[in-house]
Amino acid sequence: MPRYKSRLLLLSPIIAATIALTGCANVESTNKNSAATTEPANSTAAGKIPITTSSEEARKEFLTGRDLNEKLLVQDSIAHYDKAISLDANFAYAELNRAGVSPTGKEFFDHLKKAVSLADKASNGEKLLILGTEAGANGNAAKQKEYLDQLVAAYPNDERANFALGGYYFGQQDFPQAITYYKKATELEPKFSSAFNLLGYAYRQNNDYANSENAFKKYIELIPNDPNPYDSYAELLLKMGKFDDSITQYRKALSIDSNFINAHQGIGMALLYQGKASEAATEINHITEKARSDAERRTALFALTVVDVDSGKWDAALADVDKQYALGDKTNDVPGMTGDLQLRGNILLEMGKYDEAKVQFEKLLKMTQDSSLSQEIKDNAALFHHYNLARVALGKKDLATAKTESSAFMNGVKNPLQTKQAHQLMGLIAMEEKDYDKAVAELKQANQQNPYDLYRLCQAYSAKGDAASAKEQCGKAANFNSLPAIQYAFVRTKAVKQS
Repeated sequence: MPRYKSRLLLLSPIIAATIALTGCANVESTNKNSAATTEPANSTAAGKIPITTSSEEARKEFLTGRDLNEKLLVQDSIAHYDKAISLDANFAYAELNRAGVSPTGKEFFDHLKKAVSLADKASNGEKLLILGTEAGANGNAAKQKEYLDQLVAAYPNDERANFALGGYYFGQQDFPQAITYYKKATELEPKFSSAFNLLGYAYRQNNDYANSENAFKKYIELIPNDPNPYDSYAELLLKMGKFDDSITQYRKALSIDSNFINAHQGIGMALLYQGKASEAATEINHITEKARSDAERRTALFALTVVDVDSGKWDAALADVDKQYALGDKTNDVPGMTGDLQLRGNILLEMGKYDEAKVQFEKLLKMTQDSSLSQEIKDNAALFHHYNLARVALGKKDLATAKTESSAFMNGVKNPLQTKQAHQLMGLIAMEEKDYDKAVAELKQANQQNPYDLYRLCQAYSAKGDAASAKEQCGKAANFNSLPAIQYAFVRTKAVKQS
């Protein structure tokens, strides 16, 4: 697995990536009780980001937590970050990293808010990371990049600064730039295993499987007794359609740490793509048996939702989502619950229950607006509501409303992901109007990492009579071979039949 997970379905992939990827510092520290309370222009001889804390013991706990987190032992890292915070109530960077490993959206935003409130007590590098994370969580990609550019300019020799900027580009789907900064991180610190991990994923997303495999093998070489390197290599093999080989690597991860639940969902997907849906569900249920937090229970339930949708078991999928919502309701986890409402609405749209889907989207918006989330997040939710309403209108063949809502969304876009979603809507409208050349042009600007958009492009090519291009795009959609993804579940079996 990459170091980040999309635990907060309300947030875009850019934000989800930012949550985990910017939670990095390095081994240098500034003790606030020492004479070095003001960070000099060159913070350390090595040009690294300091860790600002008044407690040496807190620093040790922080570093232990960070090491576990970077090895994807996220649940194990929480206690160490909590201990660091208890030893130093002003430890801003521990709060930021604790946000990144939070099992619920509510906890994430609570710890991020605390980190922001303490940012002025931290070093310049820590402050830039905190503010960059806040900007990403608010959906402000431009401001996020501005802070991370400043970070790398101030600390060009810090591997984790370069790693964080690489994460920004990864989230923007600019994989060549991501590769540049991840490679720089590995050059600055050849034993920085997390950088090799994400470098492997960036190469994979850039369809460079040979270099991806080399990066993952180096990752295994660096930490052969940890589970995640084998899990990451397994995901590459999954993507390549080498399902049995993938399962072998996932089993290696579990042999090292039986609680490494990510491997179970990977095995589950490999089995699903082999046509073994029942065995996939059994494998995923092992996550529930081992779950130590609601985040891990959500992991299992979401994967089961994907299996059920892929298998055409729509009512079972909705029941899975209801269980996820109940977990959020238990702790008033607004980001989690709104993500569940979005998921439920998306499933209802696919079922052709457009009015019921709209009810979910309206509930989502109201819950967000009534929450204590930032105004920026509320504004983004209001903007995204136009996207949802446009899709409802398209389902009902109400082109006039679809155009109105799509224009409202297009006029308010604030980041590249939203721009891709706007092109998706324009492509779908063009399809309804039988303007297939325009549909192709628009859908080619939609999210090419979304298998549903690849399938839509297949349909557009087919409608305009380009059978070869249609087959190519349906083949890409059919063989997307990802970890659990609802958009893939919606189209996989249809794309297989048409590829």
